[in-house]
Amino acid sequence: MTRTIWWEHNQVKMIDQRALPLRFEILSYTDYCAVAAAIADMVIRGAPAIGAAGGFGMALAAMQSPARDRDSLLIDLAQAKDLLDAARPTAVNLSWATGRVMDLARHLVLPDPSATFRTGPDDIRSAILAEAQRIADEDVEINRRMGAFGAQVIPERANILTHCNAGSLATVDFGTTLGVVRAAIEQGKQVHVWVDETRPRLQGARLTAWELMRDGIPMTLIADNAAGMLMRLGKVDVVLFGADRVAANGDVANKIGSYKLAVLAKENGIPCYSVVPTPTIDLSLAHGDLIPIEERSSLEVTHVGAEQIAPDGVPVYNPAFDVTPHRYLTGIITEEGICYPPFEVSLRRAVETAEKRRGD
Repeated sequence: MTRTIWWEHNQVKMIDQRALPLRFEILSYTDYCAVAAAIADMVIRGAPAIGAAGGFGMALAAMQSPARDRDSLLIDLAQAKDLLDAARPTAVNLSWATGRVMDLARHLVLPDPSATFRTGPDDIRSAILAEAQRIADEDVEINRRMGAFGAQVIPERANILTHCNAGSLATVDFGTTLGVVRAAIEQGKQVHVWVDETRPRLQGARLTAWELMRDGIPMTLIADNAAGMLMRLGKVDVVLFGADRVAANGDVANKIGSYKLAVLAKENGIPCYSVVPTPTIDLSLAHGDLIPIEERSSLEVTHVGAEQIAPDGVPVYNPAFDVTPHRYLTGIITEEGICYPPFEVSLRRAVETAEKRRGD
């Protein structure tokens, strides 16, 4: 399979995840505003994937800008960053990636140590594209590392319950939660996955089921409300889900319904892990109640596709995410290892180690 998102011939290409599983379509973008719309409309989704989209969107913004001097280009890039960041406010990977590009553009200097002047706009444009590509390539490496660490918590024979889609489609490639599943299978473990349908947008039914069936990984699709019964009957060995933002204390914002699964897992004595790359960890937020929660259109709840299932005019509350308090998590799996309580210590250590790795 191709990557979820990539750069080709001065275009950003994405798999259109709205069309799956019935159609496999690839869309192309040459305008950063269109990339922002694609993120908001969930052509591409999943925190790591939209982080990569943010990086490539900034590269398009640099190419689109008519600026002929550095300061004018920085102004245009700042405007692009604001628009891209607003597309999905909960997932911190988006602002992390656009911020990484902005930092590069602001501080880039000529490689010649004797140079006393900064680079011009064309040099910055080239450097931004290279940085966006690095962000995408690093994501694949990060997912592979996370998978190797996460596979350690998977029994030799395991029924894994997962929520939403945290597979290759939610990343540039390989996946976070499904990366752990794939790594466990590569180690020879026998794995079966219970796939929550994940209302209201059905990312589990449409995307996770499609990925697992494509790869020949044993799985069974369930209604979200069946998860508790499966746990009580002893048919779940571990719960895994991803995250769109993790606060410094280990509270995790993920697709709506994750909190319920974590509480049920705790009640039934089942380990529950969130699988997240370190760019998803937001040490600036002390706890999960500070994480902005995106609310989406009522049509996602009143309709399934084009089919209306609720009365006209019904009031709707449609938060895209909920926050799982850290006390319900056994651990948080990152590319720098598995973080355990106290999360304030282990998460900071993981982030610092990852930043040092990127610096090296």
